[in-house]
Amino acid sequence: MGKSVSVTLDGVTKIYPNTKGKKDVVAVAGSTFTIEPGELVTLLGPSGCGKTTTLRMIAGFELPTSGTIRIGEADVTMLPPNRRNTATVFQSYGLFPHMNVGENVAYGLKLRKVSSSEIERRVGEALDMVGLSDLADRPPGRLSGGQQQRVALARSLIVEPEVLLLDEPLSNLDALLREQMRVEIKRIQKRLGNTTVYVTHDRVEAMSLSDKVIVMKDGHVMQMGSPSSIYENPNSKFTAGFVGKVAFFPAEVKGIMGMDAVCSVGGRNLTVRLGGESPEDSRVKAGDPAVLMARPESLRLGKAGEGLVDGTVTTNIYLGSSVETWISTPYGEMLAQIDDPAGREVPAEGSRVSISVRESLARVLRDE
Repeated sequence: MGKSVSVTLDGVTKIYPNTKGKKDVVAVAGSTFTIEPGELVTLLGPSGCGKTTTLRMIAGFELPTSGTIRIGEADVTMLPPNRRNTATVFQSYGLFPHMNVGENVAYGLKLRKVSSSEIERRVGEALDMVGLSDLADRPPGRLSGGQQQRVALARSLIVEPEVLLLDEPLSNLDALLREQMRVEIKRIQKRLGNTTVYVTHDRVEAMSLSDKVIVMKDGHVMQMGSPSSIYENPNSKFTAGFVGKVAFFPAEVKGIMGMDAVCSVGGRNLTVRLGGESPEDSRVKAGDPAVLMARPESLRLGKAGEGLVDGTVTTNIYLGSSVETWISTPYGEMLAQIDDPAGREVPAEGSRVSISVRESLARVLRDE
C-alpha cells in the first residue's frame, strides 16, 4: 500500500461569504496542526464545528480562504482532488448500483489504466482484507449496511492512497455494527499504516479508534492529544464535557503552584492539578471563576455531610461490571460510577448521600 506521510495544516481558515447581506460564516478559523505519518487522527466535535469542512479541504473538495495544507513535503493547498494522493470514504458510501461489488472496488484502478490482471489480483486482496471475498459478484443493493461500508472502504484502499479520509462512515449503521466496524477499521489501518483522518461527532468512536483526537468547536481547534490525555487532562469545560461524562463543582482558586491549584470547593480546601498540558493551556489564574472537574469513576459516595456536596440518589443503572448512580445536587445532577457492585454497597434510590472526589483524578478548569 501507499507510503505513510504527514498532513500539516498551517493557519487554515475557511470563510463562506453570505450573499444576503448577513455576516460571513467562518467555518474553520486558523487551524494549525500536524498529523504524523501512519497516525489515525479523529476530528471530533458537534455539528457545525468545522470538522467535515477541514476534511474536505485536506481532500481538495473545498479550497481554504487562507493558510497552507501540506501532504508530506508537497504544498497541496490549491490542488484539485485528483492531484492529491488521498481517498475518501463518505457517509453515504456512494457505491454504483449498476456495478457488482468487484466492479465497484476496481473502479479507481480502471480510471488509472491498470492492467486487467493487476486489477483482478488487487481486487481479490482488497476484498479478502475486508472479509468480502465471497461477494464479488453481488450487486450493492443486496448487501447489508455493514457490507456496503466494507466495499466503500476496499474501494478507497485499493488505490493505495497516502492519506485515507473517512467522513462519519459509520453513522448509518446500528450500534452493534458500528462497534464491529470500529474494530475492523482500526485493524486494517494498523495493518496498512495509512495516515488516516476520521471525522465523527461520536466520542466513543473517537476515543476507541484514534492515536490522537482533535476536538473542535465553532471552527476552532480546542485541544489535540491522545485519547487518554484529552480525557484525563482536558483544557476547557467544553472539551471535558464533550469527550466523556463529567461533574463540575464551583471552585475558588486561591493560588497556583506550577501545574497545581489550591482551591476551595464546598468550603473545603483542595490541591488539584490544572487541566491541560501547561498553565498557559489551562488559562486558569488565581481569583478567576473556576470549576473542579471530576469523572464518574473519581467520585466517592458517603454519608450525608461528609463530602463536598450532599444530594439525593435518583437512579441506579446496573451495567454488570459497574453501577451508574445518578445524584441530584445543588450543583446539578451528577453521575458516580461504582465498580464491582457485587462486592460493594450501592446506595438505594431516594437515599441521601455526600459526594467526595479523588483529588488525584480531578482537574481545575476555567468556568466558561
